[in-house]
Amino acid sequence: MRPTVLLFDIDGTLVTTGGAGRRALERVFEVVYQREDACRGFRFDGMTDRAIVRNGLRAIGAPDSDAEIDRVLGHYVALLEEEVRRMEDSRYFLHRGMREVLDAAQERPHCAVGLGTGNIREGARVKLERVGIYHRFGFGGFGCDHEDRPTLIRIGAERGARALGVPLSECRVVVIGDTPKDVAAALAIGGECVGVGTGSFRPSELIACGAKWAFDDLSQPGALRAVLEGR
Repeated sequence: MRPTVLLFDIDGTLVTTGGAGRRALERVFEVVYQREDACRGFRFDGMTDRAIVRNGLRAIGAPDSDAEIDRVLGHYVALLEEEVRRMEDSRYFLHRGMREVLDAAQERPHCAVGLGTGNIREGARVKLERVGIYHRFGFGGFGCDHEDRPTLIRIGAERGARALGVPLSECRVVVIGDTPKDVAAALAIGGECVGVGTGSFRPSELIACGAKWAFDDLSQPGALRAVLEGR
């Protein structure tokens, strides 16, 4: 089997958080700037944490330097922990089929299972520890690696190839995501995207954007084979 790097998005793909992440990012602007309106004018779908903070800073007329973004994100994780902790189970859950796909992938020695997410690494940890799967991912491309999604996806793919001990050029790279930005990032690095309709976009919309396959969720017939075997 061809060496395969799987990169899973988090929000809307692996889990639904009931808005915990958005509330934490909105609250950080209240804590740091006493502004509640910084994030009201744009959607978060597919954005990296750094890009969200940069947009919020621009919206309130604050400096959007890398150092300022780092300062804001330095306050974010504690707020995210609070929001995740208080969310009820009915609104915070792992999506159907995900645990089974992870189980199957980790039984295959030619598969490297990682994250491809706009979340900073510590944010990813907080969100996935709540549903008990953070330890399942040995590497990733994160929002703290780069603000640009295709670049962080490439970083994750390179880490996955190193874990397999082969050049990236020999690997099949699969991004599993729920937004057109996940699709675009996969295509930008020459990878494939398996779309899931568990976020804000329907499978048909993700196919139209270039996803090779798309399913309502990964419990659907054919989804496991598409992810693991590319057929």
